[in-house]
Amino acid sequence: MSTDRILQAVQPAHSEAELTPKRPSPGLTLTAALLGFALICLDASVVNVALPAIGSSLGAGMSGLQWVVDAYTLPFAALMLSTGAFADRTGASRAFALGTAVFTLASAACGLAPNLPSLIGARVVQGGAAAVVLPASLALVRQAYPEPKRRARAVATWAAGGSVAVALGPVAGGLLTTAWDWRGIFFVNLPVGALIVALLVRAPRSERRPSPLDLPGQATAVVALTGLTFAVIEGGTAGWAALAVAVLAAMAFFRVETRSPHPVVPLGLFRNRTVAVTVAAGAAVSVAFYSVVFVFSLFFQQVQGLSALHAGLAFLPMTGLIAVTNVAAGKLAGRYGPRLPMLVGQALAVAGLLVLLYVDAGTSSVLVAALLVPLALGCALTVPPLTAAMMDAVPAERAGLAAGVLNAARQVAGGLGIAVFGTLVSDGFTGGLRWSLVISAGLLAVTAAATSRLR
Repeated sequence: MSTDRILQAVQPAHSEAELTPKRPSPGLTLTAALLGFALICLDASVVNVALPAIGSSLGAGMSGLQWVVDAYTLPFAALMLSTGAFADRTGASRAFALGTAVFTLASAACGLAPNLPSLIGARVVQGGAAAVVLPASLALVRQAYPEPKRRARAVATWAAGGSVAVALGPVAGGLLTTAWDWRGIFFVNLPVGALIVALLVRAPRSERRPSPLDLPGQATAVVALTGLTFAVIEGGTAGWAALAVAVLAAMAFFRVETRSPHPVVPLGLFRNRTVAVTVAAGAAVSVAFYSVVFVFSLFFQQVQGLSALHAGLAFLPMTGLIAVTNVAAGKLAGRYGPRLPMLVGQALAVAGLLVLLYVDAGTSSVLVAALLVPLALGCALTVPPLTAAMMDAVPAERAGLAAGVLNAARQVAGGLGIAVFGTLVSDGFTGGLRWSLVISAGLLAVTAAATSRLR
C-alpha cells in the first residue's frame, strides 16, 4: 500500500477523534455546584455574628440590622419562585454562571459599602443572585449524573455542602470580624466566586428548554412580601401604609394565580393536606431556627459582652451537629416513614425553645451554647423527612415546582421571623427574647399537632 493511501486511510479516523472532545469530568460540575450552593448558604448565616460590628461601623440601629439580614433573605425567597423556570429557559450552566458572577460582584459591593443604604442595596442584589444559583446548581448536578444511583450520591454531597456552610457561618463570621473587619465576611466570597467561574469554563453547556414565566404573579409576590416586612420593621405611619400595600398586593397575587395557566404558586397544591402541613412545618422550623440565631447573635455580644469570635464559637455545638442529624433523619424517614421523625423533631425543638426561656444576662455562655443544641437537633431532624413527605405527595412532574414552593416558604418565614423578633427585642431585650421563644414554640406545637394527623 502506498504512503498516500495509508494517509488517506488514517486521516479520517484521526480527524474524527480530534473533533470528538473528551467528556468533562462530572466531578468538576459537582464541585462548582457544591461551592455555589455552599456560598449562598454561608451568606445566609455568616452575617448574623457580624451585625453588632456593622451597626457600630455604619451607625445602624436595630431596624437597620434587620434590613441587612432581610434584604438578602426576601429576594432570595420571593425570586426563587421563578428562577427555576429562568434556569430552564436560559440553560442551567448559563444561569448558574450569571448568578455566581452577579453574587460575587454584589459581595464586593457589600464589602465596599460606605453607608447602610449602600450595604442594604447590595444585599438585595446578592439575594436575587442567590435565588438564581440555588435551582441552577441542583439542575447542573442532575445533568452531570444521569445514572440514578450516582446522581443520588451527588445530590447528597451537594446538600451536605450547604449544611456544612450553615454550620460554619457563625464561626467564620466571628473569626473574620475579629481578625479582619466585618467587611471580610463579604470579601471572602470573591476568590470562591472566581474559582466557581473557572470550573464552569470546563463544564458542559446545558440545553435551553421552554419554560413559562408568571411575571405578574412574581411581581405581586415581591411587593406583598416587601410591604409586609417593611410594616413589621419600620412601624409607624409608613408601616401602616406599607401594610396596606402588602394586603392589596397579596389580593392581586391570589387573583393572578387563580387565573394564570402557569402560576408560580399553584394554589391547588395546598388542597393536599400533606403539602399544606409540610410547608407550614418547614416555615415554623425556619422561624425557630434562623430567627433564634439572629436574636442570640445579638444576645451574646450586646447583652453578655462576648467578642464576635466567641459569639461565633458559641454557635458551633448547635450548628456542628446539623449535617450529621440531617443524614440520620433521612435514614429514619426511609425506615419508619416521614411522620415519626417529623413529630420527634418538632417536639424536641419545642422542648429546646422552652428550656431557653430560663436564659438571662447572667447565664453562662457555655450553658447557653449547650441549651441551643436541642433546638438545632429538632430542626435538623424535621427538615429532611418533611421534604421527603412533600415530594411523595406530589406527581413527579411537579416535584421541582413543589420544592421551590417549600424552599421559598421557608426563606420567607425566616425573614419575617427576623423582622418580628428584631422588633420585639428592640423594646426590651430579655422580654423580647422570651416572647420570640414562646412564639416559635407555639408555631412548632401547632404544626406538630397537624403532623400527627397525617397518614
